[in-house]
Amino acid sequence: MKKRTTWLAMVLALVLVVAACSSDSDSTTTTAAGGDTTTTEAMSDAGPIYVLLPDSASSPRWETDDRRFFDEAFTEAGIDFTIVNAEGDANTQQAQAEAAINAGASVIILASLDTGSGAAIIEAASAEGIPVLEYDRFNTGSSGGAVYVSFDNVAVGATMAEVLAPAIDALGGTPRVVMLNGGEEDNNAFLFRDGYNMTVEERVASGAWALVDDQFVPGWGGGGEGVGIMDGILVASDNGVDAVFAANDNLAQQAITSLLAAGLDPTTIPISGQDATAAGMQNIVLGLQTMTVYKPIEAEAKVAAAVALSLRGGGDGYTGVSVPGFEFSVIGIGSADGKPAALGGDGVVPYIALVPIGVVVDNIADTVIADGFRTVAEICEGDAAATDWCAANG
Repeated sequence: MKKRTTWLAMVLALVLVVAACSSDSDSTTTTAAGGDTTTTEAMSDAGPIYVLLPDSASSPRWETDDRRFFDEAFTEAGIDFTIVNAEGDANTQQAQAEAAINAGASVIILASLDTGSGAAIIEAASAEGIPVLEYDRFNTGSSGGAVYVSFDNVAVGATMAEVLAPAIDALGGTPRVVMLNGGEEDNNAFLFRDGYNMTVEERVASGAWALVDDQFVPGWGGGGEGVGIMDGILVASDNGVDAVFAANDNLAQQAITSLLAAGLDPTTIPISGQDATAAGMQNIVLGLQTMTVYKPIEAEAKVAAAVALSLRGGGDGYTGVSVPGFEFSVIGIGSADGKPAALGGDGVVPYIALVPIGVVVDNIADTVIADGFRTVAEICEGDAAATDWCAANG
């Protein structure tokens, strides 16, 4: 009873905060991680769209990229919306979802912290007739959201292997490989692993590679957990690591930190990444990281915004939905196991799947720079400024 009372108090407090920030039904409130808000006029009487972001620690993308693209899309559409960030706290995100429900949200866009709390949010919203758009991270264990919008996550991992495998093969001998996966609380971590593990299993089975370790990093290493795990792997293997499949740029950086501390040279060790963060791009031009997977977040966020507007208008979220300049396919994903499935089957959620792009030093200018996702200025900072790439592109 005490826990229930505390929960209700949290929810009530958040509802009052939302009410205070939105003094009338015609305003749009965007709440930043630090508490800053901006308001624009809304053009519809339908309920607001709520965007629930997970944190800032697992990747800077949530605040630097996703937030701004959702803000742009919904501001342009002239609709009432609120963007909040749980900053790594599942209880906070659940309370934010309750606030959205109590505020009469027309759609909730959910990038969950873990599948358990995410599933609970989906069930609570669905019980009130509010469609949930599962964004970037899929939540197993629920009846499923209305639509899932993400990249083809198995293809993300396969892209890492496509780029990294030739570099590993070129090492000669029997390269010793580590798989440093994302957090088990995120279904995507398993899908990314599925993508690169197909190549790892094949090479290991043939005797071409040796698998040193295969570990999931809690919270995607948001608290630096990847360094400790990688330190343990290096100690146990007597520094016998020749390549690392790191599931994102944050984990790649933590692997690099651990390798350097062990006296190893990361420029001789193929390392993957994901998210095309500014830090990841700097590591690539420095030669510390071999590649990253660029998932054009503008495409993901703006396609998700179009899907949300369809749901808000009573549509199914994918029929007739298009966003000029961005391509995607509509497939299915099982609500029980989070695996790709045939669209239309029982327990299958429509899955809007976008195509990821592998980025190495030679195509930075043609991908993340050409798209305006990253700038030369933010890449060519600190030690990176002295690299050949920055000399040629700065």
